[in-house]
Parts: sequence; C-alpha cells; structure tokens
Amino acid sequence: MQLGKSFLHFLPTRLLPRGVPAPSKGSLATKSGRGRPSVAGKKVERTFADLFWKGISTVICLISLLIFAGCSRGAVEPAEPVHLKVTGSSSMQPLVEELAQAYAERRKQVTIAVEGRGSLLGIELVRQGEADIGMTSGKEPEDTLAVSTSKLWSTPIALDGIAIVVHPQNQVEGLTLLQLKDIFFGRVWDWKDVGGQAGEIVAISREDGSGTRPVFEELVMKGKRVTPTAVVMPNSRAVVEYVAEHPQAIGYVSMGYLSEEVKVLEIEEAAPTPDSVRQGSYHLLRPLFLVTRQEPTGEIKGFIDFVLSPTGQSIVGRKYGRVQ
Repeated sequence: MQLGKSFLHFLPTRLLPRGVPAPSKGSLATKSGRGRPSVAGKKVERTFADLFWKGISTVICLISLLIFAGCSRGAVEPAEPVHLKVTGSSSMQPLVEELAQAYAERRKQVTIAVEGRGSLLGIELVRQGEADIGMTSGKEPEDTLAVSTSKLWSTPIALDGIAIVVHPQNQVEGLTLLQLKDIFFGRVWDWKDVGGQAGEIVAISREDGSGTRPVFEELVMKGKRVTPTAVVMPNSRAVVEYVAEHPQAIGYVSMGYLSEEVKVLEIEEAAPTPDSVRQGSYHLLRPLFLVTRQEPTGEIKGFIDFVLSPTGQSIVGRKYGRVQ
C-alpha cells in the first residue's frame, strides 16, 4: 500500500484517476521517518510533468507542420481561362460543336463558341483576326476568296457527303447525276419524269456565301446555272425543314443534318454514309477544313490536335468520313 501511494505521489494531479485524492505533501515519510517530503520526490514530479507537456507540445507542432506542408503541396493556382471563337460553315457547325464540347470536358479552363455564318465570312473573320478558327467546306481556303491578301493555315478534319433529300412520301428512290442536273437546271420539272408521282418539282438551293452551293454547282451542274425559280435557303437546317413540309421539294444538304424528317436519295446507286464518303464510292463529297491565321499554337493547336486525334476522329466518324 505504501508503494502505491509513493507511485501516485510522482504523478501530476491531472493524470490521477477520478476519485483518487492527490497525496498530501507530508503523506510520504522519508527514510529517516521524520515525515518531511522528499526533495528527490519533488524533482521527479517536476521532471515527469515537464517531459509530459513538452511531449504534447512537440506532437502538436509536428501535426501543424504536416498540415501546413499538405496545404502547401495542394495549393495549385487555377489555370488561366481561355475562350476560343470558331466561325464559318454552317454545315460544319454541328460537328465542330460536338468536338468543342468533348475538348472542353478535358480542358476545364477552355470555352469554345461555335457560330455557323457561312464559309466566306468565317475565312474573312479569321483573316481580320476577329475569330480564332474558321470553318470552310469544299475548297482550300485560299481558293475560296477571289483575292488573297495573306496566306492562311488550314487542315482537313472530315469528309462530308452532300445529300439529296426529298419529302418522306416521295416515291423516288434514287437519281442519276444527269437527272439531278436536269432538275436543278429546270429542264425536268415534273416528278413523273424521273419515276415519281406526277407533281411540279420545287428545287431548293443555298445562299451566296455558302460553302455547299459552289461544291454542288461544280459536281452536279458542271458550269450550268441553277434555275432562277429555285427557293434559296440560308443553311442546311432550313433546307431540311422546308423539304419536310413540302412534298414536291428537293434540296441538298450536308450529310450531318440528315434526320428522319426527310428521305435521302441514292445518287448513281450510292447513298451518303461515313463509309461511302471515306471510300469515295459516293460522288458528291467534299473535305471540311479548319482554318487559322497562322500555324496554330497554344489552345488553338491543342483543339485542332484533339480533332485529328483518334478520339476526335471517332467523333467525326459517327456522321462523316474520317481523314485519319
């Protein structure tokens, strides 16, 4: 019992179990038996308490240093936001929007605005420095403008088929290139002359500045003008909507705009598909280009590299012909 009291005497009061009173200073007798507190006992008590609290302080300091070091390593400055403007061919707009969304999901600091305003305007805005990337369909950018004031950089990213569309109720399944030319020239004006039900043909063409129109005129019209009675539409989507609502209409659109709203005709027994366009078995095809003012760098280069990468080309291949 005396040994237990001696042990409690050397513990700081805070470490004593509940209900155990602290021993009084005279509760321990020295070896001389005179009842005076041992000087050695006091020194041991102070030494134990000092060591205890120094240990606690050391642990707290180490924890603080570890927390501070962890925060320092985790504190990464956010990347500088980047905004890119892409404009041009309305035929390319759906494809480039899908590619831009996929790229932005990988590069959170990048936002890309895509506008379909026509190939000619897109090239001109890039030339003037008002757009980062232009979209043009059908021809090399330098061949698109009559006067070239500066060399532009461009690369093909996809192959597009120009699809010939009619109303779903139209009985015609396909045309030859000659029949298609005669319809848009105005020489054939009734559907019964090409195997359909009798009714006046309504030709739908595209506006000046469209990248699709000169390719259609080159591949189909062969130097002949489109009939002046043709209804002119501002983009491929407008052509699809008009044809879907008019049973006698026929128009041409980018294959990326095809939907169940319209019926696609075979041309020379071939339909526009990603495979037929890539293999060249469909006759009405054209390349789609991205254009920059100079050789791209930074995020502009990053986006174009992504478009040409296997991941980007897999997106292209869903509706268009791949170039890689």
